[in-house]
Amino acid sequence: MTHQYPSLSTEQKQELASIAQRIVAPGKGILAADESTGTMGKRLENIKVENTEENRRYFRDLLFSVDPSISECVGGVIFFHETLYQKSDKGVLFPKVIKDKGIVVGIKVDKGTAGLTGTDGETTTQGLDGLSERCAQYKKDGVDFAKWRCVLKISDGCPTALAIAENANVLARYASICQQNGLVPIVEPEILPDGAHDLKRCQYVTEKVLAATYKAMSDHHVYLEGTLLKPNMVMAGQACPKKFTPTEVAMATVTALRRTVPSAVPGICFLSGGQSEEEASVHLSAINQVPLHRPWKLTFSYGRALQASALAAWKGLPANKQAAQEAFCSRAKINGLASKGEYKPTGQADQSSMQSLFTASYVY
Repeated sequence: MTHQYPSLSTEQKQELASIAQRIVAPGKGILAADESTGTMGKRLENIKVENTEENRRYFRDLLFSVDPSISECVGGVIFFHETLYQKSDKGVLFPKVIKDKGIVVGIKVDKGTAGLTGTDGETTTQGLDGLSERCAQYKKDGVDFAKWRCVLKISDGCPTALAIAENANVLARYASICQQNGLVPIVEPEILPDGAHDLKRCQYVTEKVLAATYKAMSDHHVYLEGTLLKPNMVMAGQACPKKFTPTEVAMATVTALRRTVPSAVPGICFLSGGQSEEEASVHLSAINQVPLHRPWKLTFSYGRALQASALAAWKGLPANKQAAQEAFCSRAKINGLASKGEYKPTGQADQSSMQSLFTASYVY
């Protein structure tokens, strides 16, 4: 008979559960501002702004220094390592800026993907070496949750059983290490939207990946009440000729989650996966209107789908700071409504929010 040796004290469990609940309190989601230096460079390049540390800092400050009312729809912010130790224009460390608004500070802790030999370009995610020490230091520096992204793809032969099992195990190991150090792990097994597969195929693969992930989490004694899930929505591939309605996407997504995600998990924070800002909001609202029992909070953890309009409005010009902040706040409020199933499109969405944000084989 298997036996679990106590790994977390009652107090540790209570702290983790409390942090997770704060992040996904009703109407709240996550701003994923954890883009790597290279990815941030691509975003800045699109608006013809040089990729310097100061420009990266300035844009993050623009997002973080908005009116404190942003905390009504943003419960957590995921930082990149560089950003965690930068300061606002007023000389205040960014984690303090965020905490003073009542928002929880998070950090991306993985070290990117590495190829799985003998597969058709499938990957695992690196960064377990030294993770415990990094988590301990981040906790001291004011961080309360972490994020780790694994990537799977759909093709004729993918994802393989190897890729599913390897990534599930890596996510569970990461989650266990985070919890030992007082950080709530966000578990992100992303299935890329690349390909011509239909909705049904994506749903099937999503169910297989999530089932394997939670089996691994059980094997590693992860305390589910102190975790969050960041999955893809169930959607047809970008090249699929058939278009599916938000209601069809929502029903497939919730059905897949109901079959695989334990009700002990407090919240599911969807990634936007290359959808336009408007699409990501419409789909999230539809998911929260599905007439099926949903035991978890269903909300957002968006990067591109919260920042695209703000970047387009900013253009690297200090004079546009307020316009960029208004664009960001507007999108955050829309997603706050969507997380309660209350967003109703007016048909007046601006051009930047309608643009596809898809990038093939997307990396952070």
